[in-house]
Amino acid sequence: MTYDCFFFRRLKVFASFCRRRVSLPPPAGLMLRLQPLHAASQCAYLYYALLVKNKYTLLSGTRDYNPKQMAIREKVFNIIISCFKRHGAETIDTPVFELKETLTGKYGEDSKLIYDLKDQGGELLSLRYDLTVPFARYLAMNKITNIKRYHIAKVYRRDNPAMTRGRYREFYQCDFDIAGQYDAMIPDAECLKIVYEILNELDLGDFHIKVNDRRILDGMFAVCGVPDEKFRTICSTVDKLDKMAWEDVKKEMVNEKGLSEDVANRIGEYVSMQGGQDLAEQLLQDPKLSQNKQACAGLTDMKLLFSYLELFQVTDKVVFDLSLARGLDYYTGVIYEAILSQTIPAPAEQNGADEAAVSVGSVAGGGRYDGLVGMFDPKGRKVPCVGVSIGIERIFSIMEQKTSSEKVRTTETQVLVASAQKNLLEERLKLTSELWNTGIKAEVLYKKNPKLLSQLQHCEETGIPLVAILGEQELKDGVVKLRNVASREEVRLIVSQIVYNLSCILTKHFD
Repeated sequence: MTYDCFFFRRLKVFASFCRRRVSLPPPAGLMLRLQPLHAASQCAYLYYALLVKNKYTLLSGTRDYNPKQMAIREKVFNIIISCFKRHGAETIDTPVFELKETLTGKYGEDSKLIYDLKDQGGELLSLRYDLTVPFARYLAMNKITNIKRYHIAKVYRRDNPAMTRGRYREFYQCDFDIAGQYDAMIPDAECLKIVYEILNELDLGDFHIKVNDRRILDGMFAVCGVPDEKFRTICSTVDKLDKMAWEDVKKEMVNEKGLSEDVANRIGEYVSMQGGQDLAEQLLQDPKLSQNKQACAGLTDMKLLFSYLELFQVTDKVVFDLSLARGLDYYTGVIYEAILSQTIPAPAEQNGADEAAVSVGSVAGGGRYDGLVGMFDPKGRKVPCVGVSIGIERIFSIMEQKTSSEKVRTTETQVLVASAQKNLLEERLKLTSELWNTGIKAEVLYKKNPKLLSQLQHCEETGIPLVAILGEQELKDGVVKLRNVASREEVRLIVSQIVYNLSCILTKHFD
């Protein structure tokens, strides 16, 4: 008994160890030493071994999507893609990984979040951090100087995941970009219009779009006394104002970035300013900023941008905010970010859900990056670009919460082919095939003789709107009963004309 208990305790320790390292084999010789054990101890070991073998978990910052979640996700994608196409965009794709040197030096302090790989040939590779840098590389390699494109694909970041806020380590980005030499601010205004349209159509609640300009920021830093070599690192710190209080941001500037307190205070006066076209006009009269050429160029373009946004009828949601920085190094002009005002409850089943409600924050962002393509061109030829990225994961988190208590269809089946009596499998399969051949979305249950009630219940559970019922008498009469599952109304359709009649009914009532 003592011998058994000793091994039983060892097995518990071993199982606990293996739960942290999935599917590891037992210590060498342990199975042999189990031979003389009591049957109960052997059963205990097998139980723990099975427990270890089946203890699989997702990596932090990733998730699976069930059919309901995918149906919601597909709806969101369709709205976004429809908007992109409405604005004349075409699509491309690029590899999920790039040479490390392609991505290095483009993301400022966020470069530490890039996933590095090493292939068998010894090349240093990295998983793409966003879709913008690969797009710039694509333009340079293919010598493309004009394109309006969208790209929807997964990107990867070694971030601290916050599942409740829709922040993952693997996630989709939905990008829209305009590349080419055009008159100032017209493409930029269209990008903001696209954000406005998408957020309105998704009906996510109140939102506003912050806009700023990197030239205004750099001019602001210069007149405040920030050394040139610290512009980018201070810009990354200012970018944290949406997550941290000003006092904490100021402390980082002074204690970690080495700014004097006077310089930080002068920055603080500017980054507290918000407004519209009137603020741009006011800053053009600012005694300090008006003396900086970069700031003046940015402020002049900001006035022009707001004039176009007024024509696009979106100024009610756009605010000129001097605290907006966007920490990525490649931005050269206008920058923007869409913010949702609401909070959402944290889903209990998600990893890291430790808050009762969370602020959604930014759901879209982008800006102008006129110098990025030139970094990949052998002759340094630049292609002006401006674009926006929609934060699909955060949007999906909101949509998922909004529909948590709703029944969501996960299939698009339009009609179920059913039978009222036995021995009608061949007739059901034949009719189903005819419907498939004409593009009608149809299903048939995989049983020879299903009960009619079971078939009708399947329609109700999955949301199939129509059921075509075959019966012996109906077949003799050359007709099929078509039932509306919701209203239970029935019509009799001639078998030879069922495809045409069914198509007309679907077009009229269910499109």
